[in-house]
Amino acid sequence: MDVRHKPLYHYAPPRNWINDPNGMIHWQGVYHLFYQYVPFSAGNGVKHWGHAVSTDLARWSPRPIALSPTPGGPDKDGVWSGCAIDWDGLPLAFYTGVFPEQQCLAVGDDTLERWTKYDGNPIIAAPPGGLEVTGFRDPCVWREPDGWRLALGSGRKGGLGLVLLYRSDDLLHWEYLHPLYEGESAETGRVFECPNFFALGGQHVLITSPIPLARAIYFAGEYSEGRFAPMRWGEVDAGGALYAPQYMIDALGRRLLIGWLWEERPEVQYMAAGWSGVMSLPRVLSLADDGALCSAVAPEVDALREGVLHQTALALDDETVPLPQAAGDAIELCAHFAVGSASQVGIEVLRSPDGQETTRLVYDVASRRLLCDRTRASLNAETHRDVRGDALALGDDGMLALRIYVDRSVVETYANERIVLTSRAYPERGDSKGVTVFADGGRAELTELTVWRMGSCLR
Repeated sequence: MDVRHKPLYHYAPPRNWINDPNGMIHWQGVYHLFYQYVPFSAGNGVKHWGHAVSTDLARWSPRPIALSPTPGGPDKDGVWSGCAIDWDGLPLAFYTGVFPEQQCLAVGDDTLERWTKYDGNPIIAAPPGGLEVTGFRDPCVWREPDGWRLALGSGRKGGLGLVLLYRSDDLLHWEYLHPLYEGESAETGRVFECPNFFALGGQHVLITSPIPLARAIYFAGEYSEGRFAPMRWGEVDAGGALYAPQYMIDALGRRLLIGWLWEERPEVQYMAAGWSGVMSLPRVLSLADDGALCSAVAPEVDALREGVLHQTALALDDETVPLPQAAGDAIELCAHFAVGSASQVGIEVLRSPDGQETTRLVYDVASRRLLCDRTRASLNAETHRDVRGDALALGDDGMLALRIYVDRSVVETYANERIVLTSRAYPERGDSKGVTVFADGGRAELTELTVWRMGSCLR
């Protein structure tokens, strides 16, 4: 197995294919992460639910497969995505069985390692009558004062994305109510996969991963009488690598999010490597005053720091400064820039000594955007090499605060506690581990930079 690009402190099982996180739940003091898993191949195939546990959100232990297809059952061709809930002390998992797409239920034991599928599956056998849909999957379940609600990702045939809303008193028998929300623009996609719906900051948030946009988006707005009216929407992560994120509420009341970071290299390459896909770091969600969804890495992840590699502060006068003491491919960087008169400031990571390979995090003052520039990220021309970015206005103090998590092929960047860019980079050279800081077109000041070496997330 080729592990050159396999992340060290972002969770992935030892080998084979993973995708969507599923069934995330904080149960009896333990964080449980289930996920789409192909146990026999690094390529896409028949899905099971893989399983990992953590007591601290930093270090994870792989556990046995939780759910597998049942021959002849409604999930005979795959156990697709879904959620888990605590029903008054009883763990329940809701998921989509295929083919056709039907909603199923399983009951777990106290360890959440052994699950018994409900004999009456499927609990929802087909889409509502008279509604032609292009998807019918990925249940999200929550409780309201008058009963339970279940949302399903969908889309109207020939139309836009759709989230279907159901109600139940007993979690077994479900009545279709109406659309929770229907897309209003082609900009938000044709099929809303993997819906997450929850209260946050005095509003409600819907997160979905629309086809064909290949990204995760959010809507924030008002929820009343079973209808959701968004007032704002945007990208959960504009770096291009995150898809199908799922949230859970922990004992502290935090809304925590983990997403799938897919491969951005050809199938033949990840098949040869023997593994595909990795999870993002766990994020704590919040809403800004203007309704924007914000996220920050859960502070528990700091426990993976193994020691400071380098600390510095520098004046930058239209120059690029190498920092050889900061080099590494499994590091965390915390940087604060006073942008000053510079037209661009930023950091290069995974850089070869001659700059032939490098991934650049650039703040462009004129466009007020933070960019992840991967045009030289790899000598392998078959990997994705592009520029991704998102709008980021600096505060009145003109400061740019970056937290960058570099993990072999993952570059996960948080800016001003406002936006996130997560991308994949696959440098070919063994010496592409360098770090530089730069200011172009004027003066800036790096007021603080701390770089930590990071350890493995696997127990």
